[in-house]
Amino acid sequence: MLPMPMPMPPPLPLPDLSSCDAEPIRVPGAIQPHGWMVVLDAGGALVGCSANWPSPVHARLVAAEVAPACTDLGDDGPVALARVRVDGLPPLDVLAHRSGHHLVLECEPAPPSGGLQRPIDGLVRRVLPALQRAASLQALADLAVAEARRLTGFGRALLYRFDAQGHGEVLAESAAPGYHSYLGHRFPASDVPAQARALYLASHVRLIADAHYVPVPLEAYAPGWDPAALDLGQAGLRSVSPVHLEYMRNMGTRASLSVSIVIEGRLWGMLSCHDHAARPLPHEVRAACEHLGRLLALKIAARQERDEVAARLEARQHVLELVAQLADSDATLQRLVGEPAMLRLGRASGVAVVLDDRCWSAGEVPALPVLQALGGWVAGRSEPVWATDRLAHDWPGAAGQGELPAGLLAVSISQVHRHVVLWFRPEVVRSVQWAGDPRKNAPAADGRIHPRHSFASWREELRGRSEPWADATLAAADELRHALIGVVLRRAEEMAEVAAELGRVNKELEAFSYTVSHDLRAPMRHIAGYIDLVQDTEGAQLSPRAGRYLAHVREAAAYAGRLVDALLDFSRMGRAALKPARVDTALLVQELAAEIDRQEQPRRISWRIAPGLPVLWADPLLVQAALRNLLGNAAKYTRSREAAVVHVRPVVRAGGLGLEIEDNGVGFQQKYAAKLFGVFQRLHAAEEFEGTGIGLATVRRIVERHGGEVWAHGEPQEGARFGFVLPAAPADEAGAP
Repeated sequence: MLPMPMPMPPPLPLPDLSSCDAEPIRVPGAIQPHGWMVVLDAGGALVGCSANWPSPVHARLVAAEVAPACTDLGDDGPVALARVRVDGLPPLDVLAHRSGHHLVLECEPAPPSGGLQRPIDGLVRRVLPALQRAASLQALADLAVAEARRLTGFGRALLYRFDAQGHGEVLAESAAPGYHSYLGHRFPASDVPAQARALYLASHVRLIADAHYVPVPLEAYAPGWDPAALDLGQAGLRSVSPVHLEYMRNMGTRASLSVSIVIEGRLWGMLSCHDHAARPLPHEVRAACEHLGRLLALKIAARQERDEVAARLEARQHVLELVAQLADSDATLQRLVGEPAMLRLGRASGVAVVLDDRCWSAGEVPALPVLQALGGWVAGRSEPVWATDRLAHDWPGAAGQGELPAGLLAVSISQVHRHVVLWFRPEVVRSVQWAGDPRKNAPAADGRIHPRHSFASWREELRGRSEPWADATLAAADELRHALIGVVLRRAEEMAEVAAELGRVNKELEAFSYTVSHDLRAPMRHIAGYIDLVQDTEGAQLSPRAGRYLAHVREAAAYAGRLVDALLDFSRMGRAALKPARVDTALLVQELAAEIDRQEQPRRISWRIAPGLPVLWADPLLVQAALRNLLGNAAKYTRSREAAVVHVRPVVRAGGLGLEIEDNGVGFQQKYAAKLFGVFQRLHAAEEFEGTGIGLATVRRIVERHGGEVWAHGEPQEGARFGFVLPAAPADEAGAP
């Protein structure tokens, strides 16, 4: 004799739309009334059954008849076991599956025999060849909805796919007269909550035979067993969410069948059938629909893979074309940015390359300040490849930048420098037709948020988005990035080899110049000395012309001597070891200015020395030599001014401290600024301004030996500015007296 069923807990209040994601849809503790359920434990003992059995004895009889066939049952979902007959009930088709430690038997009225023709036979014979012949996704979709209606007899069949946001777009529809058309419409992602999507991945077919049904509870026949704890995710009879039933009734749908289209473990879309009347379906028809969904998924996956391979091959051709150009370029894409392959690679309307403070672009791109700001932000993300189709939404710095392209694909080349490639896409304004207003509903008078009541077409205009970036494009951009990094590394190795060779040659040249200049000092002095002797002893006997010639020779010998001395000093700058110490530049500048004033008498120079000149950590003698050259040049090149003015200012930068000297002298053309720091380079005639052309080269060598940087700015007849910065003192020396 079976024990009496355990009492059921009181029913829970109806959930509303806001709590759908938390609703326990896998463990409803109830089934739909068009079938019966039996739950057995691991030993085959009855632990519970649905309340619609005439008596628990009927459930026991069914279990006893099919139990021998359940010994080898796996975990692959419901399996049709047998057709059984129990007194007082129609013939029953029994399906079984395991749920944890329990065996779940689902019993449904067996349909009349269809003879030798089974639903799946026609699917294999007619539909499979047609699917193979379909030349497009649309042809596949049209074929699928037509076959779904034929198999099920439902009044309407839809095929829709989910987009990246989870919204469902209806691709194909087959509908009988009297059914509203949803072709081309979208259903919002909220119509299928996240947990429902997860369930559709686990169980590919779900039937709701009658949206007006009253759930049949499961009753417990074993102490401690809770029907509400049984996972019915694989059960075809599982009772569904009352919110979804309300949704169906609002839609005018009484019966529905949903078939999951799963591709690579992702819910690609759904094949959904609707009917205005209640319509149970035998498990053979549901199985045929499930096979249709799987065949459709395989065909779509093959087509997507073929399209993806074609797109990747096309993108790779563009990458190879660019890499071939990279081999002959400077690896910054400066020469390539205008190549058509760059735009084709990203399927973009504009492309730009940002390298630190430099920028090159082609096509439709934002203004230069925007590119610089965007390049800095992208480089700061430290992501090799980053893309968005809503730049104004995803870029925190978009506010105040004016009109921006909608799409951005960015590739970061270096983690040290700001070196990024940016592709841009324009906005694509799209008009989307929804099946009803997708906006969130407000609470009704009963306090619940109900599913929407209207599914009438509701049009929305989407702005601010570009075409999304395809996976093939992202992969090609990443491949180009790796190729570019490879070129950069190869160029770095080549530059390292060149630098090593230059270092060796420079040392040889320094040694040579030191030796030559040292050995030339004595001959130059001898020439000048002998000329003095000739002029002193034989000067009265020389003709005026001979005396003039000797004077020219003496001046040339003296200049050559000064040049040799300067070259010797320049060589010593690169050979002597640095002896860094604290250098008070304020005191040093004052002393040098006073020294130059004495040399320039009676000319007056207005020295405007700003307060706060820094204390540098450097070799005092070398810093003195550098400042003497810079201040001396300022004095020299202002001689043509009635009022010579020289400014000396402190410089504070992230890299260190330094000084800048500005004069109101003759100046120079800025395009020749780099030439000034070369040995023997002059921008003014020697007849106008004396000098050897080594002073500024000496300054640069001193600054660079300290690890600093030097610069020059000028305008003809508007004066010049020269400055340098040296690294800050080490931490253990910063506070030394």
